[in-house]
Amino acid sequence: MKPLVKICGLKTPEAIKAAIDNGAHYIGFIFFAKSPRHLSIEEAELLRPLVKKPVKLVAVTVDADDDLISNIVSHVKPDILQLHGHETPERVKQLATTYGLPVIKAFSIREQSDFDQVSAYRGIADMFLFDAKAPKGSQLPGGNGVSFDWSLLKSLDEDSQTVLSGGLNAQNVEEAIRTASPDILDVSSGVESAPGVKDTKLIEGFFDSVKKAVKN
Repeated sequence: MKPLVKICGLKTPEAIKAAIDNGAHYIGFIFFAKSPRHLSIEEAELLRPLVKKPVKLVAVTVDADDDLISNIVSHVKPDILQLHGHETPERVKQLATTYGLPVIKAFSIREQSDFDQVSAYRGIADMFLFDAKAPKGSQLPGGNGVSFDWSLLKSLDEDSQTVLSGGLNAQNVEEAIRTASPDILDVSSGVESAPGVKDTKLIEGFFDSVKKAVKN
């Protein structure tokens, strides 16, 4: 099965157009001040009209408070919320109920036991995103350009809708698809020329590699 593709951390009209023109199913806007991919509410509002259905806009936050989430939902009108922090199952359920939006819950993975935390979110989060644990010294929970052992995903129940993130690029995405069989591929730093700077040629190359992998 061909995986869907999410390009995350987009900040310019050119990058959004390149992602959509090449076949992205999801576009991620990041609302986290420590990230080089951070957007203000005002910036995101201006870019929002470029993301038209059937492409879905994902708002990515990290342990965001109610005010920030409320402002994002009311002004940017995302299709999906992605929670990339330490949000509890209760918090995830509260946000999903309050805003009536699907939720992607992110988990940081290094070893098999890290998947133990997933069970508490079953029936609450709509999708599970698996990213590599951040390297020492990093203040970012994601977008660090590092990966984990993708074969670990084989231990998950087949009914889990999985998003694979962390260190993906045009050179390794074929292996990622073959090893992990994710439902969605999530790439950010792997299509950048510098932190936070998306490269349209790298975006194109990533999609070319995905298409090639699916054909083989």
